[in-house]
Amino acid sequence: MNSRRKVVIRAAVIVALGGTLATMVLIHRSKRSMSLQGAVIRQDAETNKELPIASVQITAANDLSVGVCKSDSSGFFRVRLAPGVERGASVTLRFRHSDYLPLDLDELAGDKLYVARMVPLPQSTRLHSRPETVIANVSARYSIKATTSVNMGSAVKMFQVINTGNVPCNGRQPCSPDGKWKAAIGSAFLDAGEGNEFQNARVSCIAGPCPFTRIESDGFSRTSRAINVSARSWSDTTTFLLEAEVFRPMVSDNIRKSTPVIFDRALNFTLPATAEGVSIQAEVNGETIVFPLGPNLFLSWADCNVRSNTDQTKLYRCELKPGYRFP
Repeated sequence: MNSRRKVVIRAAVIVALGGTLATMVLIHRSKRSMSLQGAVIRQDAETNKELPIASVQITAANDLSVGVCKSDSSGFFRVRLAPGVERGASVTLRFRHSDYLPLDLDELAGDKLYVARMVPLPQSTRLHSRPETVIANVSARYSIKATTSVNMGSAVKMFQVINTGNVPCNGRQPCSPDGKWKAAIGSAFLDAGEGNEFQNARVSCIAGPCPFTRIESDGFSRTSRAINVSARSWSDTTTFLLEAEVFRPMVSDNIRKSTPVIFDRALNFTLPATAEGVSIQAEVNGETIVFPLGPNLFLSWADCNVRSNTDQTKLYRCELKPGYRFP
């Protein structure tokens, strides 16, 4: 009887613990919040003009979103919903931007990609009273660090390997390659000086029984400030000549240009990751002007942003401000 009561009690405890655990899981799930992610683009009949829209404020109606969410330069957004909003719940996403008509999207919360297409404000509401300024012949200018080498002259050094031929080696190193004759080793060293380096180094036997010689160390064929060489001779004394050209590496800025692609009122161009000093050259009402972008990407006639691609190149996008137009 006691054993049965123990079994019943244990079963009751297990059921109670299971219920408590299930309740904790439900409470935990109810406190978790889910996020909705997507992109905001401009609505256009031509897909190549559906440009991303940055700085769009995205919220969920009825206080169902948490915090402030804005789209980035690629149009991407991630809006966090309030705790308790479950998957499949009806959510109205609101998109607001000063240059576009307000957009409300009725969606179901879930694991999907949300794409919002916003309609630009009618041109008449964005124009100033003054005539539009024409921006033409636009190009992007930037610099790339490049290393060039300036030839400073050449260096020459002669050295000898002093030896007497036809003397048996008898195992006393150094010997000839076949171990038969006594040999000797000579060497030479050259220093190009601070900031310089040797290129196109070469060594030659110029006197003596050269057929009975061999280059021992190849410390001269690499590009470096200091080079050295050693040679073996197993006949009479031989003379070698070490020569190399002296270069000084110089770092300079190479100015390059890139032609942007213009869609409607926005221009796009991609630059290498190492690009520096980015500026925009354009004709403003017929006058050619260079506009440095600077770290804040400021242009008086356009709003610009930049984002990095997976290969570390940078995509720039500049959209005309009201009062300006491309030809």
